[in-house]
Amino acid sequence: MPIEIFLALLVFAFTTSITPGPNNMMLFASGVNFGFVRTIPHMVGIGVGFFVLLIAVGFGLGALLETVPLLYTVLKFAGGAYLLWIAWKIGTSRSLGEGKAGARPMNFLEAAAFQWVNPKAWVMAVSAMATYTDPRNHTLSVLLVGVAFALVNFPSVSTWAGFGSALRQWLAEPARLKWFNITMALLLVASLWPMLR
Repeated sequence: MPIEIFLALLVFAFTTSITPGPNNMMLFASGVNFGFVRTIPHMVGIGVGFFVLLIAVGFGLGALLETVPLLYTVLKFAGGAYLLWIAWKIGTSRSLGEGKAGARPMNFLEAAAFQWVNPKAWVMAVSAMATYTDPRNHTLSVLLVGVAFALVNFPSVSTWAGFGSALRQWLAEPARLKWFNITMALLLVASLWPMLR
């Protein structure tokens, strides 16, 4: 892959990774509710889960989805239902999670598994593989797409968790936290609209 194409791929990967979407809305809320350090397993889970999804799409899963469009529709709506449940949990949370019973951030495996039902992750993976892979050197180009996303993923997702964590002190006041969590829940639901159309 020529360097100028790889640089364009990095810009694409960064732009799609840092823009608002389900992962980033959840990380922002987790940073507020649990702090940056407790959100790290969630961030790493996103990176690993998306990398595995991306490579799977590059090596044939994307073709399967084109052949069986119903599978993609099922994944899309299962992801949407799960996101609605997460939005409900965020929207009804009324206290910062500091070891309270039942209050915990998403763990590594949950975040990694979520990528498989995250509509934005599928759109990103299919778009990246369709645009930046070269049929003449398919294996290498699939791996380079994976590397590009791996390079930008953690800085992108940690930005959202960091913003949330920075607001923890200000949002320690219950009324502010209540409206913040309701707003984040609504934004999470809104982030579904472009992907579920």
